[in-house]
This record gives sequence, C-alpha cells and structure tokens, in this order.
Amino acid sequence: MRRITQYRVVYFDVHPNSVERLCNTLTESSVLAVIPARFSSTRLPGKVLADIAGKPMIEHVYRRAAAAASVHATIVATDDERVATAVERFGGVAIMTRADHLSGTDRIAEVVRQLPCRAIVNVQGDEPLLEPSTIDAAVAPLIDDGAIEMSTISRPFADSSEFTSPHVVKVVTNVSGDALYFSRAPIPFPRASGTAIPPSARAHVGLYVYRRETLLRLAASPAAPLELEESLEQLRALALGIRIRVVHTNHVAAGVDTPEDLERVRSMMMTASRT
Repeated sequence: MRRITQYRVVYFDVHPNSVERLCNTLTESSVLAVIPARFSSTRLPGKVLADIAGKPMIEHVYRRAAAAASVHATIVATDDERVATAVERFGGVAIMTRADHLSGTDRIAEVVRQLPCRAIVNVQGDEPLLEPSTIDAAVAPLIDDGAIEMSTISRPFADSSEFTSPHVVKVVTNVSGDALYFSRAPIPFPRASGTAIPPSARAHVGLYVYRRETLLRLAASPAAPLELEESLEQLRALALGIRIRVVHTNHVAAGVDTPEDLERVRSMMMTASRT
C-alpha cells in the first residue's frame, strides 16, 4: 500500500470478491461498509463514475472504505448496471437494488437484510477523499458501548459562510456527545456575537454507523415531520428516540456535488500525486 501524505491519497489492491463469498465470511460480529450509489444526480449526473486520477470516483470511495481497520467487508448498493459493472471491473462487490428507494438508508437496508453483520457504515459515494481513520473513529462508539445505536461525525466550519449556508448541515450535541438536533439553519444561533460562529457549532458530515436492528427499524419507519421539513433523514432517528453519538473529527470536506467540486478534488488528487 502506498500513501501520499499531503492529502493521504490511498492506493492498494482490491482483491476480487463476490456476494456468495461474503455470505460465507460475514458473521453477526462483522462491520459492513455499504456505499449507496445512484447514477442519477440532480446537479451532477453520473458523478460516481466521474474520472479522478484515472479511476472512477466510486473506486476511490470503495478503496478508502475497505482500508478502514474496523471494516470487514465493503459493498456498493446500486440500481444502475453501469455502476455495478464499474465496481466489478476493479474487483469490488456490487449488489443491485430496487430503483424506487427514496433514500440511501432504504437502499442499504435492502442489502443488509440479506447479510449477517453487527454494524453497518453508510459511506457516501461522493466522498473520494474520506480518510479510513475517520470511518474507524465513527465505528468505535458502537464497539465500545452497547447502548449506542447509531453514530455520525462532525467537523469544524471552514469559514463563516459555511455556518450560514443551507447546504452545510449543522449539529449540536449534549454533554455526552449525543446529537440534540441537526439543521440547515445556523445553530446554535449566535445571539451574543451576531455573526461569529459559536464555539459549540459544528458542521455535520453525512457518514453514519448503525447497529443492524437500528438500520432496519429506521427503514421500516415512516418519515418524520421534521425530517420532511429539513430534508434530513437523520431526524427520523431522533424522532424515534434513537441516540446518535457525534464523533468530533477534523475531516476535510471534499464531497462532490457540483462540477466545481469535481474539478477541485481532481486538482487535489493531482497535487498529491506529484508530492
């Protein structure tokens, strides 16, 4: 395995696998990473197959998820044959799902119903620079504490514009580090300072870890009113009384939602490869 230190670009071989082999190797104590990947996207169609440093974006995400020490197996859940073919071409595992799922959580649940595991990591398919260590940090609370049903991660804001942007989700927590609320609005409201970012304010990163039974319960539950208002599916968990432990990280935001994001990540990868 070779690492480029500046952006920690990860390179390693993905050994050919199959769904049948996974069924024989996974156990009820396994941690499974699932990447829900649709071809369609409102702002950047086909982005999961976009070329970044000679590989489709989904391959970068897959390799990073598979590199996490806590993950026993990695799967792409998709409803598009083009995505499945691309994954199988580099030796990864793809499972075809129904096309009518409304969320990534629902798509992941369809896959998980077929497989034994202890916990599931929901890895976004548009985070090609996600650190494997960030995944391990998110998994740790569920391994260490049997009472925690779900976890996610947060990061500092890059600047004040992120704090006010509805495209950057915010999270506030209690003294134990469990989520109190997620919102697209600036929370907590900086009443005293006016425009400054409050010290307790954190940006949410959409990586989740669930216990198997928790994920299936979420997928079987109807959308909550607050979930629909904010268009944030994690609010369904809070509405059901599910504890979400929020792990603080210094994760660098590199999600790809627009053509500009894609060019930025390509430039970062190119710079890293020359270092």
